[in-house]
Amino acid sequence: MNTYRRVTQVLLLASALSPWAGGAQARPPIRQLGPVHATSIDTLGLATNIRALPGGRLLINDVSSRRVLLVDSTFASISIVADSTSTTANAYGPRSGSLIAFRGDSTLFVDAASLSMLVIDPQGKIGRVMSVPRSQDAMMLAAAGVGVGAFYSNNHLVYRGLPAFQMRMNASGTPGMPAVADTMPIVRVNLTSRVLDTVGFVKIPKTNISMSNTDGKFNVGIEVNPLPVIDEWSVTSAGHIAMIRGKDYHVDWMLADGTRKSSGKMPFDWKRMSDDEKVALIDSVKALRDRMEAANPGQNSQLAQAYGAVMGGGSPPPDMMMLLGGGGGGAPRGMPQVSAVVTYVSPTELADYQPPFFATAARADADGNVWIRTINTKPTAGGPVYDVINADGDVIDRVQIPVERTIAGFGAGGVVFLSHTEGTVTRLERARVR
Repeated sequence: MNTYRRVTQVLLLASALSPWAGGAQARPPIRQLGPVHATSIDTLGLATNIRALPGGRLLINDVSSRRVLLVDSTFASISIVADSTSTTANAYGPRSGSLIAFRGDSTLFVDAASLSMLVIDPQGKIGRVMSVPRSQDAMMLAAAGVGVGAFYSNNHLVYRGLPAFQMRMNASGTPGMPAVADTMPIVRVNLTSRVLDTVGFVKIPKTNISMSNTDGKFNVGIEVNPLPVIDEWSVTSAGHIAMIRGKDYHVDWMLADGTRKSSGKMPFDWKRMSDDEKVALIDSVKALRDRMEAANPGQNSQLAQAYGAVMGGGSPPPDMMMLLGGGGGGAPRGMPQVSAVVTYVSPTELADYQPPFFATAARADADGNVWIRTINTKPTAGGPVYDVINADGDVIDRVQIPVERTIAGFGAGGVVFLSHTEGTVTRLERARVR
């Protein structure tokens, strides 16, 4: 059972939430995704993103195996485009990369480690190699492993920028953990002029982090909100940038021609959370985390190491590296023992109304729509439910996918690709919207 489903069940079991006094607009009825027509035979590791090509072929980014595969319409492998061995001329770097739909039927593969982008033609051949437009943004361009990478639109790469942060000094005069803003910019860079501009800002989960270095032991305190009110974003197949606001569930748009507009509020079954329900939710999430930690004792140490590279840039900022025991400009020297303590915000800090979605919930299909994986405020058997939003910001459909599946990508003509993981085995499935 994946983490999204576990947390969703916690929300549903916490209590029957009271309806919002203002009522809810009518929403399209939930319907099931069309049947699965094909399943891959070969197993994959972690297929974070795919690129549908003409003739039913697929480029698959398997980040855990560090390889890019080209497969045909039956999911039979045609070739290995890039991998981490010497079997191909194109190396998959030491960090995870990302596939980006580029001009026509070509594809970019972003290799953050080498600061390069491979241009892959529809036959899976590398036509040329481009440098990333801004070296400091390479990790954000290749960030598909966390659900959001970059998109191509009208000669621009559109991606999530780094949040602003400010280093703080402890009372002892040593550097403290940076205060990180609760918003991130959505930026775009022109591939010809390399000019960068900001499209807008999206609200991200606020995580309070503290750290200390005592007798060679590095301690990280992480305080999280398990039910944050955040924004999501995506770029449609028509090149329009959609920023979906979680507070009132509407979309702010920047169209491909630069025009800006905002859609009206979309219908959602808003549910109010009482004080008792907030307490029950925090207690349930704590119990869930205790069970997960018992199953994976090294999890807290992994979290601490991850937060060491605070902004996803691969290395901690220089002031933090001093606290870690290393020098600026390279990997930390003499890394101390690392431990982490995860805590949760006070129940009073939870929002009064359950938000419509979690982070990494938005995906654009091949027909100009954005799919949002919603948090169901009413018990619904089966897998995740997606709101399908058109270019006018209207919810035109609500689609439920099978259990234990996530959407890996879309193809033309209403094709949906699903990722199905059982234990350590992951396979792709091809279905249709109807």
